[in-house]
Amino acid sequence: MTSTLPLLSTAPAAAPSAPAPVGRVRTAAAAVAVAATVPYLTLKLLWLTGHPVGAGDPAAMDDLWLLNLLTVGMDAIAVVLALAFVRPWGRRAPAGLLAFPMWVATGLLGTLLVALPLLLLSTLVLGPEAAGSENAEGPSGWVFTLVYGGFAVQGLALITGFLRYARERWAGLLGRDRIGDLPHSPTLSTQRAFACVAALLATGIAAARLSWAFGATAGLPVAWQEERGRSVAVMDAVTAAMAVAAVVALLVLVFRRRPGWRLRGPLALVWTAGGSVFAWGAWQLVTFGTTVTASADPREAVPGLLPLVEAVQVVTGLLVLAVGAVALAERAAAGAVPDTAWAATTSLPAGDADVESAE
Repeated sequence: MTSTLPLLSTAPAAAPSAPAPVGRVRTAAAAVAVAATVPYLTLKLLWLTGHPVGAGDPAAMDDLWLLNLLTVGMDAIAVVLALAFVRPWGRRAPAGLLAFPMWVATGLLGTLLVALPLLLLSTLVLGPEAAGSENAEGPSGWVFTLVYGGFAVQGLALITGFLRYARERWAGLLGRDRIGDLPHSPTLSTQRAFACVAALLATGIAAARLSWAFGATAGLPVAWQEERGRSVAVMDAVTAAMAVAAVVALLVLVFRRRPGWRLRGPLALVWTAGGSVFAWGAWQLVTFGTTVTASADPREAVPGLLPLVEAVQVVTGLLVLAVGAVALAERAAAGAVPDTAWAATTSLPAGDADVESAE
């Protein structure tokens, strides 16, 4: 009798699953995102090395070197993110290491993508701002166009690349799953408590930002009450809208108010708006502190309520992040969101990978 054991022992091992190829859209988006950082990085490097090209007040560059250095680092992180979406090492990177900076980047750039069209629309409807409202010592007009035009292109490209990357790695979040599919976990009551606290804080943020957007000066630093232009008012209005949108979408998710709705819509709103509230609060808090420290104007020493509102934005964003991270981690542990990019880099056959993720 011929045994079949030798045949089994000599059979070739199952070939590891090949990772899905990077599509042309994601490759193009990553390339555009990297290219869009070049003008901004070049301008910042010139300023850091003592060449204040386009600066209305060259002496001010010495006081803002820390902010300029920080923004160079932020744009460098954007380049790394864009490369992670198309390079093999990006498939193996821990999810949190990519998700958190991309959450911040989406908040910063996504807010500008909303605010810039509104600012252009206000200019078309109301006309340009009066000359007296412009800061004569500020950067030249072409600097605004270069910087914010680059941010708009970078935001569209980076978000497009991330969506393509997430569709491959976390297919369940962008698929047909509905809010009712979220697990009812033991931490759900805690998630709901955090969401309610975030909603209360967001109400205060929206009230303050909307009042400033419509011309109120209560709570603003004394020196800033005379220098607020239309662009600042638009940003205040957008920040107020983002704060409300983030917590409304979060409450819908944690209280399962619309179980038949697709999950990806509210999730995208929580991601973008929550990132906006956190990122802009943190950034404005840093810039406010740096400006006050570098300024010789004694009126800058009267901060008003603005830093408090910015700090509350940071706390609100962190609460939204905590709820979302816990909910998605529990869902992934239940096997609903397999990390397909990770599974593709292992030697397990597809069936075994599915079994392991379900366990």
